[in-house]
Amino acid sequence: MKPRTIVYVDGFNFYYGAVRGTSYKWLDMEKCFLKLRQGDEIRRIWYFTALVEGTKGSRQQAYLRALATKPLVQVMLGKFKLKQVKCGVTGCTYPGSKVFDMPEEKRTDVNIALQLLDDANRDRADQFIIVSGDTDLVPALEMVKAQWPAKRLVVYVPSRNPIRGAAVELRNAADKHKTFPQALLKVCQFPASLSDGRGGVIHKPAEW
Repeated sequence: MKPRTIVYVDGFNFYYGAVRGTSYKWLDMEKCFLKLRQGDEIRRIWYFTALVEGTKGSRQQAYLRALATKPLVQVMLGKFKLKQVKCGVTGCTYPGSKVFDMPEEKRTDVNIALQLLDDANRDRADQFIIVSGDTDLVPALEMVKAQWPAKRLVVYVPSRNPIRGAAVELRNAADKHKTFPQALLKVCQFPASLSDGRGGVIHKPAEW
């Protein structure tokens, strides 16, 4: 029997590690993980992100609408919170005290951890696929192994940089770990235009 499987994708970690700077941002997550995990019965693909503003926000909204057309994909939103950062560049001419506001993504690692533990506790799957390189998730993985030792944890680290992709603690907390295969991106893209299922059409952002 195929193992019941749930996938958890850390959206920003995946973006910066796997697709930033490529022409493969218009990724069909459902197609991607069905192809990647052909021996599994995938029950759900969780995609964790936070809403951004401006031009990038409009592109993100198009992508989230595209993801919403896929039955297996569920989006969970965190939020951005402004934090004060002091410029460390010598000779910085930023007005005032060289302190400026920078948006920082919040809640994603907590949301992933809570959803993972809830799914394990409710026995929604036999196997959990974590797509991230964030070591803040280590305690959640360790708790799953301690409380439900029969559950299987697999980590895919999305990174083209060997240093960034090391994620030693996170990899060691899993039963199995791999680096996300970049070759999948090209063959798992949404079409340039697709129906939203309600009479509308979703278009791939021109910049992508």
